Amino acid sequence: MVRTCCVLGCNVRCYDRHGNKVGLSFYAFPTWKQREGAHVSDVTKRRRLAWIAAMRRADIKFCYVSRYQLVCSRHFHSGKPAYEMDQTNPDWVPTLHMGHSEIRTSHSDRHRRRTQRQQNKVLFGGKRQPHPQPQSLILKVTGADAENIDIREKQTEDQQLTNDCVHCVQSRAEINRLLEENRKLKSKLDKTELNENFLKGDTEKVKYYTGFTCFAIFMSVLENVKAFLPASKKLSHFQMLLLTLMRLRLDLPVQHLSYLFNVSYKTLSSVFSDTIDVLHARFGILVHWPERHCLQATMPPQFTDTFGNRVAIIVDCFEIRTEQPSNLKARAQTYSHYKGTHTMKYLIGITPQGAISFISKGWGGRASDKHITEQCGILNKLLPGDVVLADRGFDIRDAVGMMCAEVKIPAFTRGFCQLDAKDIENTRAIAHLRIHVERVIGSLRNKFKMLHTTMPIRSLLPCEGEDVTFLDKIVRVCCVLVNMCPSVVVKPGTHETCTC
Repeated sequence: MVRTCCVLGCNVRCYDRHGNKVGLSFYAFPTWKQREGAHVSDVTKRRRLAWIAAMRRADIKFCYVSRYQLVCSRHFHSGKPAYEMDQTNPDWVPTLHMGHSEIRTSHSDRHRRRTQRQQNKVLFGGKRQPHPQPQSLILKVTGADAENIDIREKQTEDQQLTNDCVHCVQSRAEINRLLEENRKLKSKLDKTELNENFLKGDTEKVKYYTGFTCFAIFMSVLENVKAFLPASKKLSHFQMLLLTLMRLRLDLPVQHLSYLFNVSYKTLSSVFSDTIDVLHARFGILVHWPERHCLQATMPPQFTDTFGNRVAIIVDCFEIRTEQPSNLKARAQTYSHYKGTHTMKYLIGITPQGAISFISKGWGGRASDKHITEQCGILNKLLPGDVVLADRGFDIRDAVGMMCAEVKIPAFTRGFCQLDAKDIENTRAIAHLRIHVERVIGSLRNKFKMLHTTMPIRSLLPCEGEDVTFLDKIVRVCCVLVNMCPSVVVKPGTHETCTC
């Protein structure tokens, strides 16, 4: 195929009339690169416009240039177009033999000076090279005049270097100031965002928002559950666990938390439910009944002095308020005469060390302590010879006796004016030890204020495919988290550890 130059008046072809190849090259019009940054887009657009303007042809438009319209090497000083970003190069636009006189002055001198400056920087290490003096001027300058010229040139160079050094120092100081300001602003931003930096290194903040005693416990829990938490585009696994603990701990409304974590109400509710499910599945077994030898090995002295090493559990019940059900039967079952409102009742059991070892499912507030104890399954865990400490409302002597165990409750007056001396001593000893379960219940409710609020009816419905309600999961998770904290019964460092 024969290629021809599109410049007006230039009839050069790739081959002459005899079919011999001519020693010329042909180049296509530069393209407009729009996807390589704003600067590249601007330079390539101006270059394409400059080429089209140099052609002075009405059939060549910016939006469309045929691939057969080429420019030969005769129209460039070096025989080929310059690099597109070298705007001072005379070959950035074709300028030679264009067939018209409306061509801008060549940039060859400007390009030569720029190239010379770059070479000087390499040769002289960034210092200015003294301008060469004409030979005729050098011949005429002698003696004192030459010495004065040298002094003035040296002073000029020193002043220039001083100015350059001052500017460098000022620029470096400004850059360091901006970097330090950027670091401080980034640190402040990290503290406002609810991520790892929000809690890391601040024990008081960890205690307030999560209930844990240190950040390491929080991260340990996260490591055990993050593989099972759902994926989210807006929330990290750290934030999922944090918002769940914040709601349990502070009873913050879902709408408020959705604003804090910048997610929708629906998303946060779903994340909270999913995280509770994972915590219940992964850590629910931490509320467990210890073996007898473990109980005996860690029995506090105040228990051994009164009952030997036979105490297995201390039991009591607590209630959580709920909304009034619409169903009349459910309304009757959940109404508590003790609280004067609708509640769900849970039986809780602790070891002598103060760890929660049993938590029942939720029962309606109307159910008695005796009924819950007999039906929740706690009696099946007792062994012959075990002692159970309970309050007066737990009339479970017969049920516990069927398991060859014994229940200790404060004595009744039974119609007498007062108790005899022996009963008073026994009652005082039982009450002194049984009070620990009330302290644990108080710690549980105070540490997780969500247990103080009125729970919605939907939390009382059985979870899909399970025989527990969502409220049961919340209560059990709270018990697990309490077990991860120091005991309120035995002070840290004063109890024995089971090594068997």
